[in-house]
Amino acid sequence: MPAKPYIIEEYVRWSDVDFAGIIFYGSYVRFFEIAETELFRACGLAYARVFDRYDIFLPRKAVHSEFYFPARLDDRLRVATYVGRVGTTSMTLNFDVLHDDPPRLGAAGWMVLVCVDRKGLKPQPLPPGLVEALAPHRLTTAAARAILGITTPAGARAFP
Repeated sequence: MPAKPYIIEEYVRWSDVDFAGIIFYGSYVRFFEIAETELFRACGLAYARVFDRYDIFLPRKAVHSEFYFPARLDDRLRVATYVGRVGTTSMTLNFDVLHDDPPRLGAAGWMVLVCVDRKGLKPQPLPPGLVEALAPHRLTTAAARAILGITTPAGARAFP
């Protein structure tokens, strides 16, 4: 089966917006983390068990966001998540936040997760089972956006 992004749907809630009713930029991290958690769960890697199974944590090394079109209170957004780069001890998760009417990219971001042992928090290789389980969602940004039917806004950077 060809790789594809994993998609969740989430509403912009009161706690996500500023006084003008427009989503606060920091709220996108909440959307990214929900999408990440559900991607892992869909791949059989629920965090409650994956950390015990592999004796690791996956802390963030970097979080990056770009904003193209504002979301407002009660907008229903789709967040597409896919694995970009996979290294020896880290991986990059990409996120595209989609508005439906008309279809367009509202925001995008990425996170670098580093695999560390739980006792000493020292980097260690990603477990092969983890990498294998996420493989159905490993895509380049261009490939993911082609599947999603959206284009990258002019001037936007390609994500890792």
